[in-house]
Amino acid sequence: MGSQAPPPSGSLARVAVAILVLHAGTVLSRRPEPYYGRMIGRLTQYAHGIRGTVYAVDENTVFVRGFAYDGTGPDAYFWVGDSPQPSPEGTLVPYPEDYTTRDPPILTAHSNSDILLRLPGGTRLRDIKWLSVWCRRFTVNFGDVFIPPGLDPPRPRVLPEFKRLAHGLRSGNISVLDAKTFYIPNLHYDGAGPDAYFWVGNGTEPNPFGTKVPNEMGSLNPLRGYQGEDIEIQLPGKLTAYDVDWLAVWCVEYRHNFGHVYIPKDLDVPPALGQTKITPAWWYNPTSSTTSQTPYSATNNCKEILDKRLQVRWEIQGDQIQITLAARLRKDQYMAFGISGAEGRPAMLGADVVVAFWDSKANQPRAVDYTISHLAQCDGNKGVCPDARVGGSNDAVLVSGNQKNGVTTITYRRPLAAKEPIKDKEVFTTRSQSVIAAFGPLNSRAEANAHSFMDTTRTDVQVDFGATSDNTCIGLAELEPEGPPAWATRVISGVTNFTARIGPAGGSRGYTPITGHPSWGIAWYINDQLIPEIYVERGKTYTFLVEGGDDRTNPAKFHPFYISDSSEGGFGQKKEEDRRKQRVFAGVAYDNEGYPYPTAVGRYCEWTHKTIDQSATSETFEDYMKTLQLECNEGEPAVLNWTVAHETPDLVYYQCYTHNNLGWKIHVVDPGTKVPFPGDQRAQVNEAARSAPILLTAVMAVIVIGVINMTAR
Repeated sequence: MGSQAPPPSGSLARVAVAILVLHAGTVLSRRPEPYYGRMIGRLTQYAHGIRGTVYAVDENTVFVRGFAYDGTGPDAYFWVGDSPQPSPEGTLVPYPEDYTTRDPPILTAHSNSDILLRLPGGTRLRDIKWLSVWCRRFTVNFGDVFIPPGLDPPRPRVLPEFKRLAHGLRSGNISVLDAKTFYIPNLHYDGAGPDAYFWVGNGTEPNPFGTKVPNEMGSLNPLRGYQGEDIEIQLPGKLTAYDVDWLAVWCVEYRHNFGHVYIPKDLDVPPALGQTKITPAWWYNPTSSTTSQTPYSATNNCKEILDKRLQVRWEIQGDQIQITLAARLRKDQYMAFGISGAEGRPAMLGADVVVAFWDSKANQPRAVDYTISHLAQCDGNKGVCPDARVGGSNDAVLVSGNQKNGVTTITYRRPLAAKEPIKDKEVFTTRSQSVIAAFGPLNSRAEANAHSFMDTTRTDVQVDFGATSDNTCIGLAELEPEGPPAWATRVISGVTNFTARIGPAGGSRGYTPITGHPSWGIAWYINDQLIPEIYVERGKTYTFLVEGGDDRTNPAKFHPFYISDSSEGGFGQKKEEDRRKQRVFAGVAYDNEGYPYPTAVGRYCEWTHKTIDQSATSETFEDYMKTLQLECNEGEPAVLNWTVAHETPDLVYYQCYTHNNLGWKIHVVDPGTKVPFPGDQRAQVNEAARSAPILLTAVMAVIVIGVINMTAR
């Protein structure tokens, strides 16, 4: 066993997490809106109705708000100079900047326009003394404003690089170009996170209560790999850099931070008025045909809940409400949404929900009205039950459904009124009300089974169903419809010593297609093989040298090793009642207060991508290993010795204590049982496993020969 000392009681940590969650839900802008930059002054009117307020956006750009001009000047332009007063020796400032004529266009009439002016030829505000509306033909000043001496305009802010936590994420120093735009130079990321995005939010650390940020192309699909590229990204909607505490690369589905940078509270960056031009911000228009996200319905009402993983759209249709649910669901998983059982908090008990899922047997969508009388599976009388099963009626009428690129979308209609007062709840159209939502597995009856704490509404979520344009949705990530075939399952048998390290999950060829379980991008490599199936004998002792990390402050690189009968793992993150459902055979101990802690905690070693994830183009696992390199921190591995008891089940799993779905199968057999060997069509073994049976056979042959010789004597 490892020599890691027991951690202190978890009570303080739980209090700290609660404080973090409360803080994360509070978003306070550090700068009042709207912000146009440093105010220079108002245009003085001399002729032609000149009016407007001028701001310094940055050292090269000014903004004129509420500009007015009657447009009758024969040769009028914006004009700047460094003489004591406006004069013919000034410089013309073209407007609009992207004119297509040979000469800059003459200034036309404006009544109340907002105008962005970029000073020409690298001119800076410190180089000029005034801005004028000037008529060249008659050398007349129609109106002007003078630049205050010592004016210090807003300027971009340089931040540190991304903190390097996982998946090879690194960058140069990140710049906040304006209140909405980040410049990320020399970005590296292996692209192996299954549900990773640029992510901003509040709190002392990145957390699930953040917001997706479109990539440099305006896409909200999971991030691809980057190899030293320089990119710009822009915050969506009304969000500004003043509203957030950090920018991260975050895996939404598995709630993991791959790296982040903090945004200081004393930002004084330029406002986002269009002076920083990147890709077209199509995400402001939810009906844009350029988006590859899940199609929007005719209604503009949409809310993202459950850590942005579930989109809920709604539209009032007479005395009915039509609701569309969209999420990335795994096979035989449901999504549920409805009215909370209590106002002002998420209450499952007494709730009125619709459970929507894709019926894999019938290959069609389902929407079923449920009532929740007890927090248990339905027994035909009480529990989490379909209304029709407990004497009621199914008021959820299926409208449509589809599955496309990993996203399940189901639309149904239900009455606004509570037709069955005991089982149903009214949907209000005059005020907001509390709602609940959940993900979970279906049972054998295709009914809602239990859900985990992280897959249900944990804070009060209010929805105003009577709203006409309440849209906070950004987009759901889609998956590629098809991928290359999975690699063959690896097998290790006949050895007693193992190394356990972390490595990439192998994309669409690796962990997920082999196990059928979702992956957050990394997995165990046993003897440098991706999640091999291990064969062990009862009564023997096996040694695992574990290099899964010992830094508890970095969850992305803290993966204690343990052996359990759970195909999912993650013992340390489970609630007490869920822990009791697992049998642990090695790697977990308990402190004096009865709290579990992992014992196989050693240095961190990881197989990392030399560039980006090349699993899709690697025909074999051996080819894939050539694209990886081993990186190890200083320190020693943990030593886990496991003597396989005779009562150990035939199938157990090596897993990660802190995360789900990193490990795979250990087959437990009686001594002498035939196990897979080199040559099995379904099995491939590594070098150590290949040589072990041969060595064992040679040793047995020597023993037999010796016995024969002794008998002959």
